[in-house]
Amino acid sequence: MTHRHTVRIRYVDCDMQGVVYNAHYLTFIDDGFDLWLREIDPAFETALGWEVMLKRAEITWAAPARFNDHLDIDARVTRWGTTSLDVGYHGTVSGTHVFDATVTYVSVGHDDYRPIPIPGALRAHLG
Repeated sequence: MTHRHTVRIRYVDCDMQGVVYNAHYLTFIDDGFDLWLREIDPAFETALGWEVMLKRAEITWAAPARFNDHLDIDARVTRWGTTSLDVGYHGTVSGTHVFDATVTYVSVGHDDYRPIPIPGALRAHLG
């Protein structure tokens, strides 16, 4: 399954070079993944007793995104582990490849933040 999140690039997202500041891509990715998870339950972290935390992120840029662009970010699970998963992200502006990223997430218990086996509801939803 693939999930798409679109971000309109704001002036505040850009650096002095007039392109999106590199660290903002992680924020855009995080927002999109959070929305994808909240499709399960808007309060999943308290309602279901588990959360997902970022463990590792790797980004490769191909082209800049600029003010007022609409950045489409497609996400899909590329690896399932016992307690972790990798999500691949592909970002484009009007069909032009902007970046690729891979993020490793770990499922954790809500109370102690210790790794737990990936919940069935998460596997089914992100499938």
